[in-house]
Amino acid sequence: MEIRGPIELPARREEVELETLDGLTLVGELALPPDRDPVATLVTLHPLPTAGGFMDSHILRKAAGRLPALADLAVLRFNTRGTSSPRGTSDGAFDGGRAEAFDVAAAMDFVHARALPRPWFIGWSFGTELALKYGRDHDVEGAVLLSPPLHRATDDEVAAWAGDSRRLIVLIPEFDDYLRPDAAAERFASVPEAVLIPVEGGKHLWVGENQTRRVLTEIVAAVNPDALPLPTEWHGPAEAG
Repeated sequence: MEIRGPIELPARREEVELETLDGLTLVGELALPPDRDPVATLVTLHPLPTAGGFMDSHILRKAAGRLPALADLAVLRFNTRGTSSPRGTSDGAFDGGRAEAFDVAAAMDFVHARALPRPWFIGWSFGTELALKYGRDHDVEGAVLLSPPLHRATDDEVAAWAGDSRRLIVLIPEFDDYLRPDAAAERFASVPEAVLIPVEGGKHLWVGENQTRRVLTEIVAAVNPDALPLPTEWHGPAEAG
């Protein structure tokens, strides 16, 4: 069976709740490899909720559907404050990336409470702003940024990553709606250690199986390169997600 679209490969999936320091409950899901411990953990931060972003935004849903089985990764997805999905609605209200600092912290508290290994932030669009603004406050190995718009993360917040031991991997779509490769090179010039990956033909929403596979491959290349190349066929049980 070809691995594509919303297919869900085997995983141990658990509905979870995250508790923030300001008293909110956020809903989410943890997906673990089906029959072994994870080698690393993806803490996913979704796109802008006021523009339709949520924990089920397709790249994050596909990461949770495929990477526990294909790359031995744990994948934590959750709705930031005030965000709804089929899983439910998180308490609170969207705060433009300010109080969402508590949401990021709640996710990391959960990671530590569960002793999940080697966490990485995987931010997409608005989620990249949260990773850039607050990621350095947490014990992570790095962050993979998908389509960063750099609307809310200031130049100073970006520059603060310079010299940091945590890795910063940035995927820049060739035809992004907000930040294209040439502009991204300028905006991230303050962080010479950042790895900028221009994606030929890429667009902000990473639509289509080719773009999905490219994004998931780059995530795994950063977090667990031993799992590459990711297979495109699956010969065990699966279900449509």
